[in-house]
Amino acid sequence: MTETIPIRYVEPVFRPPSEAQSLILPVTDGCSWNQCTFCEMYTAPQKAFRARGEDEVIDSIRRVAAMVGDQVRRVFLADGDALVLPTRRLLAILEAIRTHLPAVRRISSYCLPRNLRKKSVADMQALAAAGLSMVYVGAESGDDAVLARVNKGETFDTTREALDKLGEAGITRSVMILNGLGGSVFSAQHAKASARLANVTQPEYLATLVVSFPTGEARFRAGFPEWEALDLRGLLLEMEGLLSQLDLKRTVFRSDHASNWLVLKGTLGADKARLLAQVRAALEAPAQAGLRPAWARGL
Repeated sequence: MTETIPIRYVEPVFRPPSEAQSLILPVTDGCSWNQCTFCEMYTAPQKAFRARGEDEVIDSIRRVAAMVGDQVRRVFLADGDALVLPTRRLLAILEAIRTHLPAVRRISSYCLPRNLRKKSVADMQALAAAGLSMVYVGAESGDDAVLARVNKGETFDTTREALDKLGEAGITRSVMILNGLGGSVFSAQHAKASARLANVTQPEYLATLVVSFPTGEARFRAGFPEWEALDLRGLLLEMEGLLSQLDLKRTVFRSDHASNWLVLKGTLGADKARLLAQVRAALEAPAQAGLRPAWARGL
């Protein structure tokens, strides 16, 4: 797609798994925070943060429209935190999408909680009215001790405030928690606080990934020296703890990323008992649980 669509991409390009069929439209490069020690997405030199010029973004939209405009149904605003842009600029981009790509039915982006501190509910309602319908929030954990050690730059309260603001504006929220982020020392409180964060905000989607370090753990351990990785059993026990403490009404739950050993899919709370049974069966007999083999995990 990067060879045929007339958009300037800066590799590597990232998007959520559910945006596989979306047009990836960069409105920024990199991540404006980019200090989380567990994240390797935007550490390449060419991914230093910058906001793209409004003219370039709108020209890209026009050129895509001239080429495949009637085929685009979804747009994902990249890179790491499109909502760092001023509301006025985001509204101009959303208006251009609506004007030139009228077949688009969903526009989404990543969102750091810090992006919303200077945006009011009215700002978010305006963005929702202009077409922004879904955001992906990497909460990672609800536990302040874990968040501090991984240099997330957020707390339970700041993440909750952002999720509440999005919910009040009518924007669908997809929240991600990192299984194993607290290591063995903080596993129980990581699960408990993460469940509490989900319970008080009731996001429409909740997903878990397993923390991993494809290029090594040195940067992560520098700020978290007591961290000890959870083994498979520890990860499953943490998942059991998370699920058992979730009290969600109608949240779609997914633990099916390539990093996950055990694939879990359901709606909480309707499927809570079934999901817990799957986890407990895997703890009891991992060889019969249909776990993803190590070679197939995308790390």
